[in-house]
Amino acid sequence: MTRKVVVFLVLCMLAATFAGCGTKSTGGVATSGMAADQTVRYNLAVEPASLDPALADGNPALGTVLQLFDGLTRNDKNNVPQPAIATSWDVSTDKLTYTFHLRDAKWSNGDPVTAQDFEYAWKRALAPETAGAFSYQLYYIKNGQAFNTSLVQDGKYYAAKVDANGNPVTTTANGKTVPVVDTTKPFDVASVGVKAVDDKTLQVTLEGPTPYFIDLTAYPTLAPVDKKVVEANAQWAGNPSTYVCDGPFKLTEWGHNDHLTMVKNDTYWDAASVRLATVIYDMVQDPSTALTMYQTGQLDAAAEVPSSELKSLIASGDAQVLPFLGTYYLLFNNSKKPFNDERVRQALTLAINRQQIVDNITKGGELPAMAFIPYGFADATPNSDFRKVGGETYFKDNDIATAQKLLADAGYPGGKGFPAFTYLINTSPTHQAIGEAIQQMWKKNLGITCSIQSEEFGVFLQDRSSLNYDVSRAGWTADYMDPNTFLDLYITGGGNNDLGWTSKVYDQAIATEKATADQTARLTAMHLAEDTLMKDFAICPIYFYTNPILLSKRVKDFYQGSIGFPDWKYAYMASGK
Repeated sequence: MTRKVVVFLVLCMLAATFAGCGTKSTGGVATSGMAADQTVRYNLAVEPASLDPALADGNPALGTVLQLFDGLTRNDKNNVPQPAIATSWDVSTDKLTYTFHLRDAKWSNGDPVTAQDFEYAWKRALAPETAGAFSYQLYYIKNGQAFNTSLVQDGKYYAAKVDANGNPVTTTANGKTVPVVDTTKPFDVASVGVKAVDDKTLQVTLEGPTPYFIDLTAYPTLAPVDKKVVEANAQWAGNPSTYVCDGPFKLTEWGHNDHLTMVKNDTYWDAASVRLATVIYDMVQDPSTALTMYQTGQLDAAAEVPSSELKSLIASGDAQVLPFLGTYYLLFNNSKKPFNDERVRQALTLAINRQQIVDNITKGGELPAMAFIPYGFADATPNSDFRKVGGETYFKDNDIATAQKLLADAGYPGGKGFPAFTYLINTSPTHQAIGEAIQQMWKKNLGITCSIQSEEFGVFLQDRSSLNYDVSRAGWTADYMDPNTFLDLYITGGGNNDLGWTSKVYDQAIATEKATADQTARLTAMHLAEDTLMKDFAICPIYFYTNPILLSKRVKDFYQGSIGFPDWKYAYMASGK
């Protein structure tokens, strides 16, 4: 199949309405054809880092939070946010103020869900001491970023001190560079633009017009939490006995690194639509082991499929390859020698054969990526695609001659003198295989040596966020249907900026696109941001994702959209085998 045909098929999949399996019942609840036992077992593959919405990081955690919580909205199978805890909302003419009207909903402990819970949850997610990786999702709120980047001293919040040029003033403490508190500039938390007008009315004021703000309200980080519960117990989210949620399911068991069990939440406002009684998430890291469990009836679905078995499993109807707006890529620690040299980063990027990786390792119809933003995002003009408008490639795949010259120019001809380094992955046969392939390519093409360091997912995330790595695997999938969902990752000080890279041009481009509702101006600014990131070779794209999943024919009305997580709210188990 030619590359153009593959691109066409991927774009068609992204544009198509998608339902994971089965036919959607019109009334939301099916009775005929349902199995007596409404239990589904799904292999999540890894332990969620946290099930606290403010702290959840990585798809396993965020996707699990989605089963347990409803936010103001919840995405449907077409990635369109629908009313959830909010029944409706009003938007001011200047697009800066949103007023949400909440339904009568309850927490799993019977407490009412209130606007005060949302205000508390969002401010808690932004609080600098919370240190949530996705707090930047709330930077669109008035003074959200100012709060998140403020400094705490003696229980009060202050701005960070800057010099005459606006650059942060720093000092050294315990061997680390830290910002200096400006005690002349206290920060008032009440100035953050989220306010409970009354129990059922939430008012949100934005920094600037944000076309995708309603999309953000469906994201797990913006879920409410029961203020009374969280204030009484800081460890509430670590134990099923104290875990309180407002979604379709509630947590009843958490056997760490083994499984977690969720059951139907009878206090859920839309409980009548929930047909599954129990959802069990297993944490089996090896996809081959998970496949054996599936084949012996111990699993009904799995997040990963062994690439060697994918073709036959698709043919048998046991696997599907779903569209997925995402990119698999590598991070360079831009703050560390020799990766602080753009020529080194570019050399390592060009010395990789991406086509070989997708043909021989992943085998899921992925496209080699020579850019950061995947296909599937609309550009400013009708029927245009951001990726095509911005150019489909920033560099040539497998450009060994150029890579060798760049490395020599950086002072490492033939790899001589280049220090041995580590390539960080989280434990997974696929990540291991990709890592080994790239390791061999770098050795053969550039004469440099790296070792692969595999870590449990939570440790991996911590090492990445603390810049305790040389090169690391990474992946990002869209949170909403706008290229900004990728590009706001790498603003200076961003919660997911694990690069040690900063650029005033990049920061200004993102600030520009956030400050205007003009789509042409927004898209122009976002193209500039991607250009800046890619021409600096701050990251190394490998391929654009697809999403192969294992799914029993008995699982009906399950869906996972191209930007979303698995959603079991409407799913059920059909009778039969």
